[in-house]
Amino acid sequence: MVADSKSKSDISFAGTFASSAFSACFAEICTIPLDTAKVRLQLQKKAVAGDGVALPKYRGMLGTVATIAREEGLTALWKGIIPGLHRQCLYGGLRIGLYDPIKSFYCGGSDFVGDVPLTKKILAALTTGALAITVANPTDLVKVRLQAEGKLPPGAPRRYSGSLNAYSTIVRQEGVGALWTGIGPNIARNSIINAAELASYDQVKETLLKLPGFSDNVVTHLLSGLGAGFFAVCIGSPVDVVKSRMMGDSAYKNTMDCFLKTLKNDGPLAFYKGFIPNFGRLGSWNVIMFLTLEQVKKVVRNIESS
Repeated sequence: MVADSKSKSDISFAGTFASSAFSACFAEICTIPLDTAKVRLQLQKKAVAGDGVALPKYRGMLGTVATIAREEGLTALWKGIIPGLHRQCLYGGLRIGLYDPIKSFYCGGSDFVGDVPLTKKILAALTTGALAITVANPTDLVKVRLQAEGKLPPGAPRRYSGSLNAYSTIVRQEGVGALWTGIGPNIARNSIINAAELASYDQVKETLLKLPGFSDNVVTHLLSGLGAGFFAVCIGSPVDVVKSRMMGDSAYKNTMDCFLKTLKNDGPLAFYKGFIPNFGRLGSWNVIMFLTLEQVKKVVRNIESS
């Protein structure tokens, strides 16, 4: 399992899928306000002299959260939670549920004995991340579209009335293929972040357990989750920014067009826009998800063995 790189899966795929989906959804509910702040910061364009814009609307993670809550109400921080939960049920369940079978496949089958090499863990996580987000991309698109919509002038209609309306409106106005808008950077982002999260969680936990005073407990899981979140943000931020901009703004032709325009107009640091809220989001998300996953798997393991 993800929690123990040395052991083979001791619960069924269905059990792993259900445990992963539940843990991912719980983490999503707890941390989506930070994700909403991250999306707003990433979509915010750099002010240009002469535009009459003195300062950017959103400044910093806490400032963005406060601005959204003040202008749009606290519930606006949970915009996109329904498609977010759709996404986590699919993506969260598949990326972890498939991790052990694919890792075993890359190691030559169930007869493999010994520690799984780090390269095999990374390759397996890249594969499961890419497969899972290919299935879940429509949910990601709708989540970003709902999160990107800020406060509207009085009387102005909202683009979408809800998540189901967003799905149907996008299909009706833009075609079914539009649900996979941004699939390129999204596969890149999620496969890379999945590899960073799963492989680093395994590696950090394995390292900590070799140190005096550490055991397989909540503290070790917490530190391993923080490490997974940090590595994921450092590696995945540039593709995350491109993905958010492509999904939130249809003006970009393709991934490269979005990358080049962002680089030209906003500079290289734009690719790490929202880094602090992104780490706050992914760091806390990983801690909550992995802590919950470890406990839920124990329950599922007991149910399946009884």
